[in-house]
Amino acid sequence: MNLPEYSFTAVVLATIVTCIGAPAAHAQRSLEFASYSVPASGAIALAVRKDGGREGAFAAVDTITGGALQRAITNAGFDGKRGTTLNLHGIQPYAQVILVGIGSDAVDARLLEDVGGLAGAAALQSAAASIEVLWPDQTPAASGAHIALGIELGQYRLRKYRTPAVDKPELGKGTIVLRVADADAARESWRRDWQPLAEGVTFARDLVTEPANVIYPESFVERTQAAFKGVPGITLEVLDVAAMQKLGMDSILAVGKGSARPPRLLLVRYRGAGKDVAPIALVGKGITFDSGGISIKSSENLWRMKYDMAGAAAVTGTVLALARRGAKVNVVAVAALAENMVSGSASRPGDVVRTMSGKTYEIMSTDAEGRMVLVDAIWYVQERDRPRVLIDIATLTGSQATALGDEYAGLFTRDDELAGQLIAAGKSSGEEMWRLPLHPSYAKDLESPIADLRNGGSSRGAGAGVGAHFIGAWVKPGQSWAHLDIASMAWRDESSPTIPKGATGYGVRLLDRYVRETIEAAVPR
Repeated sequence: MNLPEYSFTAVVLATIVTCIGAPAAHAQRSLEFASYSVPASGAIALAVRKDGGREGAFAAVDTITGGALQRAITNAGFDGKRGTTLNLHGIQPYAQVILVGIGSDAVDARLLEDVGGLAGAAALQSAAASIEVLWPDQTPAASGAHIALGIELGQYRLRKYRTPAVDKPELGKGTIVLRVADADAARESWRRDWQPLAEGVTFARDLVTEPANVIYPESFVERTQAAFKGVPGITLEVLDVAAMQKLGMDSILAVGKGSARPPRLLLVRYRGAGKDVAPIALVGKGITFDSGGISIKSSENLWRMKYDMAGAAAVTGTVLALARRGAKVNVVAVAALAENMVSGSASRPGDVVRTMSGKTYEIMSTDAEGRMVLVDAIWYVQERDRPRVLIDIATLTGSQATALGDEYAGLFTRDDELAGQLIAAGKSSGEEMWRLPLHPSYAKDLESPIADLRNGGSSRGAGAGVGAHFIGAWVKPGQSWAHLDIASMAWRDESSPTIPKGATGYGVRLLDRYVRETIEAAVPR
């Protein structure tokens, strides 16, 4: 399909921005590295194995305290179970001792990140100016950098809207000093490989956490432009309403019709490999608030619908992480941005929409808006960028959450090799998925008497699969493609070691690890 050309005018139809410059790192406490030693005072954090020997840092600290540390954990019933912490104050000569349970599992990157995350979260509740995290072991390689990643992720909070308490000590400010066996190597690995990932996750979490009166399609674009300023290899493309109308993107426009906030299609292209290497395309659902439209949602937990743009935040944060560490890959993030609201101009159930591809569908529910914005975005990036792999990520369906809870995202693909690669990356990163079927019978659920398809099935039973099947109708034959339904993974009601309560930034670690293990691992060194 030949795409029409459009010109730049005072009212911008499309903005191409080449960016140079980088925003500062985001953290509650600053992070420093130092050679391993056991301080004789102050505030410290150290790991404790489950029901195991009390050697290493624990033994050294217990000796300094005259056995008070062992007595304290015995009295508290703390056995070092993985993921638990014990916060002790006033065990002389220490002002504070934070114990992090690591269980009896083998030490790997995920365990190290959990140690850091729990220490970072505990440090947020401390008034100590400096907290020293002790890890004497040099294995596995880059252990200090993985602990640092956990610290940054675990101490994430968005506090900008809170009024500081009067006459109370300010908690969580100051420094975390990570004491490891090879501080120089840990610092370099952190700076080169893992700090950019933490920054990408933080960027995504910030976007998802912000309220919908702050983050909407236009301001999402502005935040992204600021974040990528000065990052080498980046170009940004922004399509506004006029540009999308000219391209025939009536599907994304149909979702945004009811809102005073106009939709945008944002593309962030990073070139870290040869110019002739086809890119990876990451397409994210970016509904900055979802009222359900005419098919309006109930008021219960409606505030949560500010995070219906978590897919767009994830793909944008992923490219930020990849670009800042200079990943050897070409990749394009596509954020399909709209606000789904109710008004006299809003789309209606029963309306027929013609998409950019020419394919039509009948709207059965205006609350099935995620797939509506994605199909134009997917078609556009296929036409313009000819990706080698296409992955879309979206908070798409409640049925995904019903099927998998908050332990797994739903993975849909017809490409067995891609499925295996993504599942492996999920296990490595801690952002896991479970593969669900794309059954041919779902096509019958999408039959329409007046259009090529309907945007929803007649049955609620396989909603996640039906939604994936609808999106797949816009994927070209032969295109390697996966759809990730992250409805249950974008927001947490309870904290885990590296994910505080609230926005998770799910997808950034997963997609970064997919690039590391699958794309970059295949590049000759």
